[in-house]
Amino acid sequence: MRLLVIDTATQALSVALLEDGAPIGQFHEIVGRGHAEALLPAIAALPDGGRADAIAVDVGPGSFTGVRIGIAAARALALAWRISLHGFSAPSLIAAQAARDHGQGPLIVTITGGHGELFWQSFTADGRSATDEIRSTPITELASRIDAPVIYGTGAEALVTARGSGTAVTLYPDASAWPLIAALPGLPPSPIYGRGADAKTMAERGLS
Repeated sequence: MRLLVIDTATQALSVALLEDGAPIGQFHEIVGRGHAEALLPAIAALPDGGRADAIAVDVGPGSFTGVRIGIAAARALALAWRISLHGFSAPSLIAAQAARDHGQGPLIVTITGGHGELFWQSFTADGRSATDEIRSTPITELASRIDAPVIYGTGAEALVTARGSGTAVTLYPDASAWPLIAALPGLPPSPIYGRGADAKTMAERGLS
């Protein structure tokens, strides 16, 4: 059983080909906004061109463009190869990675958002269960609400800086770590945006 894992939700481009849960090929690099150009070559460089029996893709939240690029590529490959496709969330994978070194207390995952906000979600100390929903909150407001001594994720440094205390552990989702969340239910391969759309129709704005 081979699984292709695709993650483009953050500044990292991360893909991995797993065979029976063990990585047999992987690529992980901070590319910023270069996902569109780099994703398919990264997959093609995996063993057998990344050909798998199923695909798992990060559905967010995170970079609006990055999430959509990853899902579009995953859908196209699943259709071409006639294989199953499911999603997973960026916070769940980061939480599972963080739990390996986390001590006691809630595990807080933050992901860089837009408009001065962070996506965030809290988990049990073992990183296995979310204790609330994914939310997007202004950094200044979140700084007064979250008192956990250690913050994880791509937005950790920004939050710790705004608080003036604590330890930031910058973590990006790593596709090769997918086995850590293998037991979680798969999500639909549709974007989790984590906040309302910036653009609204005239009707949504109460205009006619």
